Amino acid sequence: MPMRPLWLCRVCAAPWPCQPARLLLTLEYRRDRVGLSVYLAGRLFDATGNLITLNPNAVPPPAELFERFLAWTRRRAGPGEG
Repeated sequence: MPMRPLWLCRVCAAPWPCQPARLLLTLEYRRDRVGLSVYLAGRLFDATGNLITLNPNAVPPPAELFERFLAWTRRRAGPGEG
């Protein structure tokens, strides 16, 4: 879980979800990709509110937050998939 309100990893201090957190989340939600996306969408919502409150002039752009929290969860197309 991230260190709030900064949303940094408690272990490595990288922006959460860092690579180790992504791996753990992928394992935890390995049978529920939609659940992973829903969980992270909620964390994105929380993080946006925390970051705006913390420093309204330095909030990362929405596209950057989307990449950080959700884009990595997209299912990779396998052979024969579009």
